Amino acid sequence: MDNSDIILKLAEGDVRTIAKTLTLVENESEGSKELLAHMPFDRKVPIIGITGPPGAGKSSVVNACITKLMEQDKKVAVLAVDPSSPFNYGSLLGDRVRMEAHFNNENVFIRSVASRGHLGGLSTRIYEMADVLRNAHFDYIFIETVGVGQSEVEIAGIADITVVVLVPEAGDDVQAMKSGVMEIADVFVVNKSDREGAGRFASTLKTLIHTQDRNVEV
Repeated sequence: MDNSDIILKLAEGDVRTIAKTLTLVENESEGSKELLAHMPFDRKVPIIGITGPPGAGKSSVVNACITKLMEQDKKVAVLAVDPSSPFNYGSLLGDRVRMEAHFNNENVFIRSVASRGHLGGLSTRIYEMADVLRNAHFDYIFIETVGVGQSEVEIAGIADITVVVLVPEAGDDVQAMKSGVMEIADVFVVNKSDREGAGRFASTLKTLIHTQDRNVEV
C-alpha cells in the first residue's frame, strides 16, 4: 500500500490502517517520514489535552467527555500517555483498561502510548501521532498526559484546549504549582468533588485565576 492509499484509508476511518500507521510513526519505521510529508493538513480537528498530577482522575474525566460526545454521535480518538520504566522503557499501558467502557465502541479509538523516558508529560512522537489522527475521521482528539508535576507543560504546545484535573487534596500545593502547570490551563476540573473541602478548593482556584486576570473555566 503506497502513501496515497494509506492517506485515503485514514480518511475513510479504517481502524486497522489507523493503528498500523500510528505504530509506523511511533517507532519511526522506514517510510514514516515520507508518509507524514505527504499528509494533507486541511482538517481542523480540535485537540483537547488532559493533564494533572498522578491519581487526579484524568482517565475518568476523559471517560466522562467521551460519554457526552457519544450522545452527540461524535467520533473520538484518545492518545493516552503512560509512564515508562526508566530501566527498560517498558510500560503497563493501563489507560485502555481504565477506559474499558468505551474500548469496543466503533466510534471511539483509544491508543496507549509509552512515554519512553520523554520528559514533559508526553511521548517523543506524540505530535506526529496526532497528525495521523487529524487525517482520520475523528471529530475530537484527546491527549491524556502522564501524571505531571509543576514543570511538565508540553501539552499546551499541541492542545487547542488544555484541561488541568485536580483533586481537593491538592489545595496546599496550588501556590507551589501556579508558576508551572497551573498557568497552561484553559479549564480547571476539580475531580472527586464529593470529598471534603472540594468547594473551598474550587473557590481558591477561582481566586487565583482572578488575581492573574485570566479567562479560565473552573
